[in-house]
Amino acid sequence: MKTGKVIITIITLTMLLTACGMKTSSDQVQTGAATEAPAAQSAQGNAAVVDIKNFAFNPVNLQIAAGTTVTWTNNDSAGHTVTADNGTFDSGTLRKGDTFSFTFNEAGTFAYYCRPHGSKGGQGMAGVITVVP
Repeated sequence: MKTGKVIITIITLTMLLTACGMKTSSDQVQTGAATEAPAAQSAQGNAAVVDIKNFAFNPVNLQIAAGTTVTWTNNDSAGHTVTADNGTFDSGTLRKGDTFSFTFNEAGTFAYYCRPHGSKGGQGMAGVITVVP
């Protein structure tokens, strides 16, 4: 049931941002609003969440279906980024409470890291999104 609440929260947030005239796209949304939700190991439906806390992504490894939007929320006092190893996406610096969303439309493995606290190849603060067809 909590996953359903997460999906509704993300959809509601996206609709509010669009109504307020904030820049949105089908691939990414960055806001100053936080969505409190538990982290999941695999996504159900078209939305998943990753919590940034204690200088770590939780979950570190997430498996999702193609077409799923992943939303990262920074719950740390330090600024963090969500930066793809292959350059596909980059959130810029997220302050406490900021979110970043990206829709994964193609199957594959997408490694990412925090620029200030990790590096490409899974070093330090890093994670992996596995997208299945």
